[in-house]
Amino acid sequence: MYQRDTEMLFPIRVAPLLRDLRGPAWRKLVDRVLLAPEASLEELAFCLMMVRLDSCLTCHTDSFRAMRGCSSCAVQVIRRFRGEDEELLECFERARDEVMAHLKSGRLRVPIENSIEVLNES
Repeated sequence: MYQRDTEMLFPIRVAPLLRDLRGPAWRKLVDRVLLAPEASLEELAFCLMMVRLDSCLTCHTDSFRAMRGCSSCAVQVIRRFRGEDEELLECFERARDEVMAHLKSGRLRVPIENSIEVLNES
């Protein structure tokens, strides 16, 4: 049976479930992301980091991971991460730098806040 918890990429709504799985540095990062505005640099970077850690791009509808759901997958990945919290924070900072570089590159044709309106007009 498939979970209703499965999405194409890491859903930010899962982040609160990850908060208490590691040490204080990790909790501080998750709190920072959860307090940030929707679609903020922090939120986008956290999602990118989790997409990479969870291997979301290789998940498909009939995979075991998809059947278990995004929440279970993300919790398992963070629990099983063998590195220190500082390594997770470094992954986050690299993802943050990449998102910032992409946003500064000007390759986006539509500002993020207007993207829904443009899609609805099509």
